[in-house]
Amino acid sequence: METKTKSLKELWDELKLNNPHIRIRNAAAELGVSEAELLATLCGNEVIRLKPDFKNILKEIETLGKVMALTRNDSVVHERKGVYKNASLDNEHVGLFVGDDIDLRIFFSPWAKAFAVTEKIKDSNRYSIQFFAKDGEAIHKVYLTEQSNQEVFHQIIEKYKHNNQLTNEPVEKITNEINELPDSDIDVEAFRNEWLKLKDTHDFFGLVKKHQLTRTQALRLAPLPNYAVKVNSLALRKTLQKVSEQNLDIMVFVGNKGMIQIHTGKAQKIVEYNDWLNVLDPEFNLHVKEEDLHQSWIVRKPTVDGMVTALECFNQQGEQIIQLFGKRKPGIPELDAWRKLMAEIENENKI
Repeated sequence: METKTKSLKELWDELKLNNPHIRIRNAAAELGVSEAELLATLCGNEVIRLKPDFKNILKEIETLGKVMALTRNDSVVHERKGVYKNASLDNEHVGLFVGDDIDLRIFFSPWAKAFAVTEKIKDSNRYSIQFFAKDGEAIHKVYLTEQSNQEVFHQIIEKYKHNNQLTNEPVEKITNEINELPDSDIDVEAFRNEWLKLKDTHDFFGLVKKHQLTRTQALRLAPLPNYAVKVNSLALRKTLQKVSEQNLDIMVFVGNKGMIQIHTGKAQKIVEYNDWLNVLDPEFNLHVKEEDLHQSWIVRKPTVDGMVTALECFNQQGEQIIQLFGKRKPGIPELDAWRKLMAEIENENKI
């Protein structure tokens, strides 16, 4: 008797039948495939594969009007409503959107795939444009809202529709191992001296790379006594609660290998749900899987505008999953209220 091997779409349909509320990222993990591979099974129907003309597609996103931008990693989801403005996409490797609402830092190297997606939600359609890396992992998604221009969305699909609408999607593995040199191989004194001479927080990445450090190793070897202080996993929760209580303006950075998304403003409605800590505000949503907070550090860096303080959180693999600052811009010193709040968090949660 012949047995027919089930297709990926059939396996996904079965999974949805047994768990109708499962999200596509979780379904992909359960089926042992990438999200892009799963999405491609719907090509030609609810899903349209787009040409990999990412920069030109992004240039047209502003014409959609108010949308919701979503960037996530395995542990944190960052959702921000607004209009894509002030695009800077001429650099081969790095792009920017710098608006009060949508604030993005784009790293194009891993970008490989794009899809336009139509989902049935109750009696209406939810439209989105979704971008993926070579390994099929989601980099960034743009969801239309009630204020968006649906006509423009369909025009973008027609303009950038790929000739290939096959229901399979090739992916390639991206190795992302973090190899750490022994501390004895590091010139710790030189690294600390250069840290103390920093003029801009953006220079820290180059400093860490120059000394061949991992990010968490750099924090562990920071100048004493308090340029990097390790705190417990409750520090993020307590920080968000205090930010809400004090009505502070903060900056929340969440990223993956192809994107960093930034929220600048309030974080007011803090809600726990299952294993997730959430900010559920009208224009900004944040979802943090707290059990993934393996290391948290309060980090201080000197700049021409004075000391800048951040809360940085890492997963078990040493990857930064979320970073918080007080609201600031170049030329403006850090908020005293944020600096005081970070000192309180350090005193209460220092390890």
